[in-house]
Amino acid sequence: MKIGVYGSSFDPITNVHLWTASTICHRKKLDKILFLPSAKERRDKSLQGGDEHRTEMVKLAIADDPRFELSTEEMNAPIGQQYTYYTMQRLKKQYPDDELYFVMGADILVDIGNGSWVKGEKLVEEHQFIVMARDGIDMLKTISASPLLRNADDGRFHLVDKGLAMEISSTYIRQEFSRGGEPRYLLPESCYQYIMRHGLYQDSE
Repeated sequence: MKIGVYGSSFDPITNVHLWTASTICHRKKLDKILFLPSAKERRDKSLQGGDEHRTEMVKLAIADDPRFELSTEEMNAPIGQQYTYYTMQRLKKQYPDDELYFVMGADILVDIGNGSWVKGEKLVEEHQFIVMARDGIDMLKTISASPLLRNADDGRFHLVDKGLAMEISSTYIRQEFSRGGEPRYLLPESCYQYIMRHGLYQDSE
């Protein structure tokens, strides 16, 4: 099987997350996408929604698509082991006979190339990646400008450009909720109702 590992805060999960995962599955002929919510202990994440709420919303959002599956591997990792390199190592052991691809946006490629990710060099050396376009980022130039990335560029970076630069951020949705806005149709209806029922994101940021 070919499996995409889609890591994000999912705070909350949005319709663009789902559309992106479906498009990646189709274009790259993946059999499954693992939705991997970020651990709250990560130093590079600032999360508002608790683990339970974010996990429940991912479950609600992906319930109707058999290609999609929740993984709490990062959330449940020991302190210090919650970063992507360690998570991918554990997932390789769980899926020893499958091909794993870490799915990320071009902005993350920039961060890894700059050396700001924990064990970023080993992550790049040992795994394959599907990289999604982001507005204003030239993925090929990003790879060529980084010694870390260009010296590992043996086909492990699968760039998905055309039509994947749609931007609706979780931050925007949280801001709308906190200011009494109406982001209802930017996320799955089940997740919108969950947020309203539990009063999430109601405090101003």
